Amino acid sequence: MLNKKITDLLNSQINKEFYSFYLYLDISNYYYFKNLNGFGNWFSIQAQEEYAHAMLFMKYVQNNSEKVMLDAIASPYQKYTDFKHPLLTTMKHEITITESINGIYSEAFSLKDFKTMQFLDWFVKEQGEEEKNSDDLCKRYDLFGTDARGLYMLDAELATRVFKAPSLVL
Repeated sequence: MLNKKITDLLNSQINKEFYSFYLYLDISNYYYFKNLNGFGNWFSIQAQEEYAHAMLFMKYVQNNSEKVMLDAIASPYQKYTDFKHPLLTTMKHEITITESINGIYSEAFSLKDFKTMQFLDWFVKEQGEEEKNSDDLCKRYDLFGTDARGLYMLDAELATRVFKAPSLVL
């Protein structure tokens, strides 16, 4: 069994991961609508990753004989002002998710909940990758995205991304 506070934090994180899924689906739809199909693909793959993360958190809660509590998911819809705006939104969002996971880790540490800390180790590493990917995409857009040919090539590159299921074993 898990400490109630840890269970509550994990359930909250499940909702945040599902929100991330919705957010990236919304961004994917924005880019597809703007005919930047590579960007649309990149964010569609990102949405799949976030869904997988939510499922991993759910399975961890279930495997510890605790109840999963699913909350309503807020609409992620935003009116984007240009092609870079969703990229900046992504970077800000990933920082928020990192802070949330770090908060759960900190609480688990204070409770000497080593099992949950070990589970979260993978997510701590994953969030480092998520932040780097978001930052890299912003920087690459700055380098290439304001030129039509550069944007075309960046879009074509992003179209090659494929989903790889997380390798975390529960």
